[in-house]
Amino acid sequence: MGRLTWAARLYIATVLAVGVVLIVRGPFTFSWISWRDIAVLGLLLVISESTATRLSEGNLSWSANTTATLAAAVLVGPVGAALVGACTVFSLRRGPSPAQRAFNTGMMALTAYVAGRVFIALNGQVGALTANSFPKIIWPFAIAAIVHVVVNHALLGGVLWLVRDAEGMGGAVSAVVNPRLLFSDLGYGAFGLLIAALWSVVGPFAPLLVLIPLFVARWAVAQFAAQQRAYEATVGALCQAVETKDFYTRGHSDRVSRGSVMIAREIGMRGDRVEALRYAGMLHDVGKLGVPTKVLQKTGKLTEEEYAAIQLHPMRGLDIVREIGFLDEALAGIMHHHERIDGRGYPMGLAGDEIPEFARVLAVADAFDSMTSTRSYRGARPTEEAIAELRKWSGTQFDPAFVDAFVAAINRDGWQRPEAPVIAADEVNIAATDHDDPSAPIRVSDSL
Repeated sequence: MGRLTWAARLYIATVLAVGVVLIVRGPFTFSWISWRDIAVLGLLLVISESTATRLSEGNLSWSANTTATLAAAVLVGPVGAALVGACTVFSLRRGPSPAQRAFNTGMMALTAYVAGRVFIALNGQVGALTANSFPKIIWPFAIAAIVHVVVNHALLGGVLWLVRDAEGMGGAVSAVVNPRLLFSDLGYGAFGLLIAALWSVVGPFAPLLVLIPLFVARWAVAQFAAQQRAYEATVGALCQAVETKDFYTRGHSDRVSRGSVMIAREIGMRGDRVEALRYAGMLHDVGKLGVPTKVLQKTGKLTEEEYAAIQLHPMRGLDIVREIGFLDEALAGIMHHHERIDGRGYPMGLAGDEIPEFARVLAVADAFDSMTSTRSYRGARPTEEAIAELRKWSGTQFDPAFVDAFVAAINRDGWQRPEAPVIAADEVNIAATDHDDPSAPIRVSDSL
C-alpha cells in the first residue's frame, strides 16, 4: 500500500482508531491469570501471523489467526480478545508496510472485540470451560465465529477495494471473498473452541496441542495459494504468447479483463464469477495464436480468406483452453465474445439472451479497449468518442445493461488509456479504412 488515496488513509485510520478506543475504554477487570492467558494467546496469534501464507500480489496473506482470537473471546471476553488481536502488531512477517501493519492491527482488534460481544449477547459464558458448558456453548460460539469471519473479510475487502486501482490489486479483492478462504477461517476458528475446552485440563499448554493442526492448515492454504499462482502463470504465459504476435495489442488482454471486472462489480456479480470473468478477459483472444501474424498486423483491407481466419479465432481459443479446468464459465465467454445482440455476430450468430452473460460483458470491454487503442489499421479514438460508439450500438451489437454499467464505472473510476506502440517509421501506415466503419458486419466497432 505504498500509494494510498485519501479515502484509503481515512479508512485505515478509522479502523485503527476504533480498535484502539475499544481497548482503551476497557473495562480491565482481569486477574493475573487472565493476563497470563492473554499473553499466551497473543503469542499464538503472533506465531500464526508470522507464518502467514501469501495469497496474491500486494502482500495479501492468510493466517489461522481466528484460532487465537476466538479462543480469547471465550476465555477472557471481548476486551481480552481485542488485546490478543492487537498483538498482530508484533508479527515478524516481512513485507507489510507501516500502513498495512497498522490496518491489520486495528482490524484484528475490532474483529475480535465484535466476536466477543456477540458471544456474550448470545449467553455465552466467559471463562474456562467445563463438561457442563457443552453443548449449550456451541451455538453462541458458532455465531460469534461467523461474525468474526464476516467482519474480518468485510473490513479487508473494503481497504482492498479502495486501493485496487492504485496498486493493481483487482484480483486480490476476489481472493478475499473466495469461499475456500471463508470456510477455512471458520474451520480453523473451531480450533479456538478446542483450545478453550482443553484450557481447564492443561491450561496455557492447550495452544501447543493445536499447533500441529494449525501448521497443517497453513500447508493446505499454501497449496491453494500455489495453485492460484500457477493459474495466473498459465494465463499470463498464454496472453504473452498472443501479444508477441501483434505488438499493437500489447496489454489489450489485461485491459479487457480489467474492464470486464469493472462491469461485473457495477452489476453486483458474485465474487467467484468475477474471478472467472477476469480469466475470460485475459484469455478472450487466445485463439489468435492460430491466426497468421501477417493477418493480425495487416494495415489494409482484409480478404475474405483472411477475415475467415479471423472469425475462427474464438473457436480456436476454446480448443486451446477447454481442458484447463479452472476456467469453467470463462470458456463460454471466450467462445462467444464476438456474438451480437442482433444475431449478426460470429461464430454461431447467437442473439439476445442466447449469448452467455460473460460473452456480453467481454464484448463491451473488448470493443471499448480496441477503439481507444492504436491498431495497425487506424489510430486510437478518444474515450468520449468510444463511449458514444458503445451507446450508438447499444441494443444492436452490445447489451444495453452492460454498456450502461461500463460507462457508469468509467465515469466514476476513470480509464487508463494504453500508450501508443513504438514502431519504426517505415512500418507506420495507419489510415481510415473499412475497419473503422461501425456498421460493417465484419468488424463492428473496431473489435477483431
